[in-house]
Amino acid sequence: MTESGRGRVLRWSLAEARTVLAGPDLDRAVADGKAAAVAVATGDDPADDVGRALARLPVVAVAAGAGSDAWDVVAADPGPVLAGVEANPDASVIAAQTLRRTAVLGLDDGLLVESLAYAVLQAGPEHRRWLHGRGRRVRRDRHQRRVTVTDRGDAVTVTLDRPRLFNLFDAAMRDELADVLRALGAGSDRRPVVLTGASGAFCAGGDPAEFGTVEDPVRAHLIRSEASVAPGLAAIAPRVTALVDGACAGAGVELAAFCGTVRATRRVRFRLPELAMGLICGTGGMVSIPRRIGRQRTLEWLLTGAELDSDTARRWGLVDELVDETADEIEP
Repeated sequence: MTESGRGRVLRWSLAEARTVLAGPDLDRAVADGKAAAVAVATGDDPADDVGRALARLPVVAVAAGAGSDAWDVVAADPGPVLAGVEANPDASVIAAQTLRRTAVLGLDDGLLVESLAYAVLQAGPEHRRWLHGRGRRVRRDRHQRRVTVTDRGDAVTVTLDRPRLFNLFDAAMRDELADVLRALGAGSDRRPVVLTGASGAFCAGGDPAEFGTVEDPVRAHLIRSEASVAPGLAAIAPRVTALVDGACAGAGVELAAFCGTVRATRRVRFRLPELAMGLICGTGGMVSIPRRIGRQRTLEWLLTGAELDSDTARRWGLVDELVDETADEIEP
């Protein structure tokens, strides 16, 4: 039985894991604040018993080899996953715990769990470290409209419209988009809706200039609870097609994943950078993304921070259809 990194990752053989499991000291061996992940070399054994036992604890349960859905991550090579855990252990554990719950909860309860977990991490040392390292940023487009609505008669196109900043998602865009989605969900309007981004990008994620501007995590949670775009988007999702081009990261992935259909150009690149910021998804992605690609793959993606090309996204189920045109040229 060995420890690696900063002492936050335990690597066990399957025999060692079952020995600990059979004794009275599993909690003490794993969860006394000493381990953020336990990686078990499962070989060909899915080891449901070990996965279920570890998933009750505040650790990331990683099966290195075979594994079942009891585990948080199943990976032949757990190295990149464990490197992510070691870099941000608190965010990693909370991401795993959150996904365990959102996988079985309905939309509203799942969003509540996500927001509370996000608030905890906003006040944590890992996010503060990231805030300190990223420097101060100021935006000068605060009075410009962020969302453009085009009524085409038989369909409505909603465009995220901050082209100079690759359509970064900020509070103003959130509020405008929430208003638009509420209007589209009201009354008897059942026309198809297209959600896209301006000028060759979908959405490059949350605007870094706004991170840390609401210092009270309680207030931040209450704002998310009141102003989230996720309920409005989920309510009309069956008739929404996301047309994704260029950059699609963070909040952009989270929004697209809610949509009933996702069509993407072949030049799209997808990223989830939140864990490196000491955070998890906060725009509904802990609900929307696992519904498309599964809980285990969502967590693995968060922990590794990998960039996905369009073919991988299609294979995973994040994208429904690949197209050769740019988003501006695609018909809904």
